Amino acid sequence: MAKASFSVLFALVFQVLLQCLVFFPYTGTVTGAASDGSALSHGFYDRSCPNLEEIIQNVVFQKFKEAFNTAAGALRIFFHDCFVEGCDASVLIASSNTNKAERDADINLSLPGDGYEVFFRAKRALDLQCPGVVSCADVMAIATRDLLNLVGSPRWEVLKGRRDWLISKASRVAGNIPLTNQTVSELMSLFNSKGLSVLDMVALSGGHTIGVSHCDRFIDRIYRFNKTFNIDPTMDKDYALILRESCPEKTSDPYIVQPNDVSTPQTFDNAYYKNLQKGFGLLSTDQILALDANTKGYVNSMAEDQKVFFQHFVRAMVKLGEIGVKTGRDGEIRRDCGVFNS
Repeated sequence: MAKASFSVLFALVFQVLLQCLVFFPYTGTVTGAASDGSALSHGFYDRSCPNLEEIIQNVVFQKFKEAFNTAAGALRIFFHDCFVEGCDASVLIASSNTNKAERDADINLSLPGDGYEVFFRAKRALDLQCPGVVSCADVMAIATRDLLNLVGSPRWEVLKGRRDWLISKASRVAGNIPLTNQTVSELMSLFNSKGLSVLDMVALSGGHTIGVSHCDRFIDRIYRFNKTFNIDPTMDKDYALILRESCPEKTSDPYIVQPNDVSTPQTFDNAYYKNLQKGFGLLSTDQILALDANTKGYVNSMAEDQKVFFQHFVRAMVKLGEIGVKTGRDGEIRRDCGVFNS
């Protein structure tokens, strides 16, 4: 009885969220960030799969009820997919005896299973009504948007028409994904290579307002930082000591995690930027954004006004979703998101 009541309450809250959240109808086209971004359109499936959005939204809502962290997981997987040779669902491919796929690259091994599962479920649901029509790459873009919307992100129109790529190799991942020990200059160079600006980089980093990080991603900041400081001086000392309670120096437990946003870890808001101003950034690559002259101003403006963060985040997500897309006759529409058609 209690479980049923919770489900009803959750559904009511969901409807309220849909009515109250901000909608950003961003329709701009990004130049230079995609192989053929102009071929994408909002109405790409209007005739071939008119109920596309509703089908995906229903799957997303159900998965979200099962696992709240699916939103952060899906965002991370989508980002990793787009940054390695484009938004083409290559990260979903399973390795075979003859090919080690992107999914099994060292940096991708921690990508969460719930994020993968929601994409696979949505594709299966679509193929019951529109078999062989919707690409896995488009499913990823739409489902990620819907999941973020459920935790408080504004909703935007997703451009569609991506195709699924025919190559997925772990060897192509290195050098394309940000690392936690990189400098702002190195991060700027990486994002620029994907057609994204410094402002886009800071806005997308705000995705860390949800989700978690494993201890090994920040443990060097809270123990033996350098010869002068035991704790990274850019991190609030009390915060570091709290982190030590959960992450012992010699820990090897891969399941211990900490929320990226210490203040509102389950809400998509601008608290992430406010945390950075106080020295509460969990990862080094987060904290340095509030200190570097190239990014500090953007951090401050997004900390001051959540609407500013939302506007920049939506624009950056649209641009992210156009990186290296395959359209037209390139690639394929996979029958199974985890396996090439042939």
